[in-house]
Amino acid sequence: MSIQVTFIRHGKTSGNLRGAYVGRTDESLCPEGIAVLRENQQAGFYPAEPGILLASPMKRCMETAELLFPSGEIRTVSDFRETDFGEFEGKSYEDLNGNPDYQRWIDSGGSIAFPGGESPEDFKKRCAAAFLETMKEIPEDAFVAIVCHGGAIMAILDAFSHPHGDFYNWQAKNGGGFRCRYDPETGRLEHITPLGDRRN
Repeated sequence: MSIQVTFIRHGKTSGNLRGAYVGRTDESLCPEGIAVLRENQQAGFYPAEPGILLASPMKRCMETAELLFPSGEIRTVSDFRETDFGEFEGKSYEDLNGNPDYQRWIDSGGSIAFPGGESPEDFKKRCAAAFLETMKEIPEDAFVAIVCHGGAIMAILDAFSHPHGDFYNWQAKNGGGFRCRYDPETGRLEHITPLGDRRN
């Protein structure tokens, strides 16, 4: 027995359009982001109304969930929220060019904590623990949609994907994501395919 899980990254915000690090900033979707979600929806990109709808409590995720699944009852999971980028929050790559703290972070391969923010390791553990705890309450054979952030999806799939794929293997565009099956006995996410891929 397994649980069907669809991960969906929220639609674009104005910060996403600027290429900024948007973590704790509680932005709404921008018009361009809403338009892409509607286009994807009309193309059959997303599943039908799920039996269980989970979301990060941040506006961009709640608005995405409400747009895609208007009749669904959203259950928020606080620890599915995006990482705290600290001093990098709201700044783009161009804004941070020449910043020695940013260069140190780049040189570390993204492994050290954001100055004044969350460490990548703590973020990954937070998301993985929240996923495990949440799935304990989901009945087998359920159909679950999780609307959250790109980083949260990457962290969860890094922790539970089988065959395993590292964190950066699981990048999804805004409005994109993955479909898979969760086996409660093994704790594995299997048969992972990108949204739009009809093989699963």
